[in-house]
Amino acid sequence: MSADASSTHSGLRARLGEWIESPRIQNAIIVLICINAVTLGLETSATVERHIGWGLLWIERAILTVFVLEIAIKLFAFGPRFFREPWNVFDFIIVGVSLVPDSGPFSILRALRILRVLRLLTKIGRLRDIIESLLRVIPSIGWIAALLALVFYVFAVMGTKLFGASFPEDFGHLGRTLYSLFQVMTLESWSQEIARPVMVEYPYAWIYFVVFILITAFTVLNLFIGIIVNTMQERHYEMEDAKRSEVEARAHAEREEMLELIRDLHAKVDRMEKDTQSGDGSPSRTD
Repeated sequence: MSADASSTHSGLRARLGEWIESPRIQNAIIVLICINAVTLGLETSATVERHIGWGLLWIERAILTVFVLEIAIKLFAFGPRFFREPWNVFDFIIVGVSLVPDSGPFSILRALRILRVLRLLTKIGRLRDIIESLLRVIPSIGWIAALLALVFYVFAVMGTKLFGASFPEDFGHLGRTLYSLFQVMTLESWSQEIARPVMVEYPYAWIYFVVFILITAFTVLNLFIGIIVNTMQERHYEMEDAKRSEVEARAHAEREEMLELIRDLHAKVDRMEKDTQSGDGSPSRTD
């Protein structure tokens, strides 16, 4: 391939990349994702499926065609760089799953078509920021989860030994006790279904349940929320700092360009003055 052809090819790819990533095109993709979400929801209605099912099928096929074309254009425009962006890989997988035939052993994939709605995560910046913040907080959440698991295990062993003999349905063995404690932590009917029946036979059992709720529902879970909120704030500040640094760098570059222009003008003025002075000089006379 000649240098001119290679340059033309690269220019075409660059223009296609800018076009497919332009706000106008991406907003159109967001609208199509929302329409696809509505059509997939309408397909769950037997009445709608009976009357306009064929129309929904054609709309879905048309939207899927647009999604495939979008991915194909991005693959052509960005080449291997396409797969360096995790969100592009996510889009590629979602669209790829939609292309698998949904008949025979793959019939379960028909239900997975709704995953296309998750492409909104890659198209809307705010949602993308939230997901990235949650991913960044996973290491810290892991330690909080370990602490919560330790608390669960300690109280599960205690509950099985204290109440297992009298209440085998809820505390008969470690697995049942863990499930009962999970229900207590969620505060779902824990008092009427679990705590009060136990307190009839063990009057001081309320201490066990209250302490467990205070540690889990009101302390450890609030740590989860606190870490997530703190991480999102840190990311917000980082983004603000990045924007501020970008603006400052742009302003600095403009100032440098302006100073360079001024220096060039000064140099030109100095040369003009020298030329003028040399031209105005009176030639020497000889008698």
